[in-house]
Amino acid sequence: MLKTILSHDFRHTAINQIWRLFSGPLMLILIPLYLSAEAQGYWYTFVSLAALAVFADMGFSTILLQFSAHEFAYLKFESDKTLSGSQKHLDRLATLLRFAIKWSAGMGLVAFPIILVVGFFILDQKQTDIDWVKPWVIYGLASVFVFVNSMLLSFIEGCNSVGEVQKIRFLISLTTVVSTVCLLLLGTELYALAVSLFVGALIGTMLILYRYTDMLKQLYVIGIEALHDWKTEILPLVGKYAISWASGYFIFSIFTPIAFHYYGTIEAGQVGLSIAVCTAIFGISNIWMTIIIPKINMLVSQKDYATLDPIFKKHLILSVVTYIFGIITLFMIITLFKEYVPFDERLVSPFSLMIISSAWLLQIIINSLAIYMRAHKEEPLVIPSFLSGIYISLVTLLIAIYLPFEYFFLGFLSSFIWGMPWVLVIFRRYKNHKDDKDEIIIKI
Repeated sequence: MLKTILSHDFRHTAINQIWRLFSGPLMLILIPLYLSAEAQGYWYTFVSLAALAVFADMGFSTILLQFSAHEFAYLKFESDKTLSGSQKHLDRLATLLRFAIKWSAGMGLVAFPIILVVGFFILDQKQTDIDWVKPWVIYGLASVFVFVNSMLLSFIEGCNSVGEVQKIRFLISLTTVVSTVCLLLLGTELYALAVSLFVGALIGTMLILYRYTDMLKQLYVIGIEALHDWKTEILPLVGKYAISWASGYFIFSIFTPIAFHYYGTIEAGQVGLSIAVCTAIFGISNIWMTIIIPKINMLVSQKDYATLDPIFKKHLILSVVTYIFGIITLFMIITLFKEYVPFDERLVSPFSLMIISSAWLLQIIINSLAIYMRAHKEEPLVIPSFLSGIYISLVTLLIAIYLPFEYFFLGFLSSFIWGMPWVLVIFRRYKNHKDDKDEIIIKI
């Protein structure tokens, strides 16, 4: 474990996540100080609506990481960041990048205008003096750049470059947070969220081009001559991922818009902030899995399960233990500092927070199992994800209509309670069949 902690990938992933853990509480302090409770509701509704970008991604970023890792398993970086190794896999990687750029540009041009329109429809329902129209337009346009950067970073990360990508993500986050803080202090309210996202995206593009110019040029030149029809390999998988990723929006991001509509802007802010806190702890805990995602895919490509399985088990346990420790720390902070910080005004109640945190604990396990299974270039969780999305949306909607705000997240937790055994059964069958070439693909 010490060797893992001292590794380049872990260090930079940890720095990025620890920074997020630091910057998150900073935002928790500044947002209540510099935004009204109503403006806070719009702030987190912006963030939740922007998550509709999942319909543009449709899991393609994850697929891209997996496929690039499978090709990079037979390649390596030279000192100048160019690639060497099997020419066959170098050609395939180059054509994969070309396909990814075309896909990202096309989806960005189609999806984000739709997201902007949907946002206008939802946000315009409330009578308010908050200036939200221009910030929403800026935020939506900035999200396009964030989307394209995300695709390129996923491709690069799959080339066994977790540490380098995490370093870039850290610098993007640092730029975004510093910009947000400065703009909040200047009293720009929702413009702080929108403009800072745009600045961070611009810095991200510059860093990617600066650090990987030679590799991108090399692959671009190779991709002009090389031919490979990735559509036949990727599009069937994108169809399955699209269902899972679209379902993911209704599983994880539907709460703030529903709270905004049925309870009000203040409750929407409490929901958004509470989810953000638990997501931050999840992100820290998930470091253990994040740093080995390319390695998992590479070992699956090489069919080296004897090496893979012990690594996977160890990192899963570390993720769970880290999350439990993080949640205990959160409740200790709330208890010890409740007289100094108005947690009861900005977060949901301790009962509701316990429901959210319990659900995210189960998600730590499910997410890890999904990483293992998806490394085989398959999406075995289509139906569980789809049904969970429908279930959570309907139950949460009914709770919002008929029950007090205290019970808002019961549908969220209960979906994990019935979904976890299902995922475990799929995973067990998957592991049992992994050595059989004809059975490695599991249909659901």
